[in-house]
Amino acid sequence: MASAAPPSSLRQILEGQLSQLSGEMERLFLEARRRARGELAEQLNQAVRRIRQASTPEELLATLLDAACGFAGSAAVFRIDRDVARGVRIRGVPEDVAKVFGDFEIPLASAAALAGAVESRDPVIAAITGAEVSGEMAALASHGAEDRASIFPLVVENRVPALLYAWGDVQGAALELFAQVAAAAWTVPAAAPVELVTIAAPAPPAAPAPLPAAPELSGEQERLHLKAQRFARVRVAEMRLNEAAAVHSGAAQKNLYEALRPRIDAARAAMREKFFEPCPGMPDYLHLELVRTLAHDEPELLGKDYPGPLA
Repeated sequence: MASAAPPSSLRQILEGQLSQLSGEMERLFLEARRRARGELAEQLNQAVRRIRQASTPEELLATLLDAACGFAGSAAVFRIDRDVARGVRIRGVPEDVAKVFGDFEIPLASAAALAGAVESRDPVIAAITGAEVSGEMAALASHGAEDRASIFPLVVENRVPALLYAWGDVQGAALELFAQVAAAAWTVPAAAPVELVTIAAPAPPAAPAPLPAAPELSGEQERLHLKAQRFARVRVAEMRLNEAAAVHSGAAQKNLYEALRPRIDAARAAMREKFFEPCPGMPDYLHLELVRTLAHDEPELLGKDYPGPLA
């Protein structure tokens, strides 16, 4: 009969097997994490691409809501009309509620959280009470006593035309990004520039011949400025999405420009070619967006090597 292996040999065998098993588990964990990160990045990228491709505010808000529902239990979008939040679409509620949401209105005076998001132009997380989101909204969405509402404003030209409202399992960073991209992609109605030009620079009545040329020139400049602002917001939003780690480390080290030099330089070159050369004297909207969004209004975070606004 064969003799049993000595305890030291058994221990070595077990330790070897445990080491092999531990290595295999670590490999599987790293692979699962890599795959999960890749899937999340692709989901974010697809959502941002769809939002940017929307051609009207209505399509934009519908696309924004679809994207948000991948990162929240339930969500809704509101249009802001003067002092009233008007329901547009809602998801994660019974069908009969969704059908009537388009007729739903909340006076901002009766919903402190919504009013705060509009006035501050910053995201707001609020307890769901009648004073914060209005009793009607709390009842319509069947909010629980422990629920929290996350409200993200779409900031377009220093105004807030719409709000993204979410509750449940909310991943705030993703929704804030979507709201920023949607704001950058917001389509200005074609008549708006003409109306602004007509009010700001009417043609002199004594010289009827130049009438067509003057409004056309002013309107083109107005449209070019709006395109430049949209370009800047989209480029900076893409940096936040695709270079999140670099943005975080660059801000921490007060050297955002060095951390993002290839992307910033490429955006500056495109800004100069697309907007500065056709329209001399245009403000550097890209610089303003870098300072506001990436540096959180602290220009020194861009670093000593940052070349400053385009001239």
